[in-house]
Amino acid sequence: MPLVKIEMLAGKPLEYKKTVFDCVHEGLIEAFGIQVWDRFQRITEYDKSNWEIPEEKSENFMIIELTIFPGRTKEQKKAAIKIITDKLSQRLDISPTDIFIVMNEPPLDNWGMGGKQKS
Repeated sequence: MPLVKIEMLAGKPLEYKKTVFDCVHEGLIEAFGIQVWDRFQRITEYDKSNWEIPEEKSENFMIIELTIFPGRTKEQKKAAIKIITDKLSQRLDISPTDIFIVMNEPPLDNWGMGGKQKS
């Protein structure tokens, strides 16, 4: 059950954002083997006045934060980063240098679903 948070500049059309969602989700299916229905994603958009990034980054720069259950291998994580980056680059012509991905793996006892602590 990856939780996906995507941060980007405001102003992209709906179809662009839908493609971002699809690229990330397809990458997680391929790399982690998650189910097709397992889709918990959100985009947070920022006005330029609230978005400070290095000068060499473009207007397409995005931060993708994946919060995942612990246990994925280094190879699976590497594959997820590569697949997601490749898909975004191919479908939306985003430079790989404009895609920043970070994964967080809180212990299972820090997850609560349906009112119950995961263990």
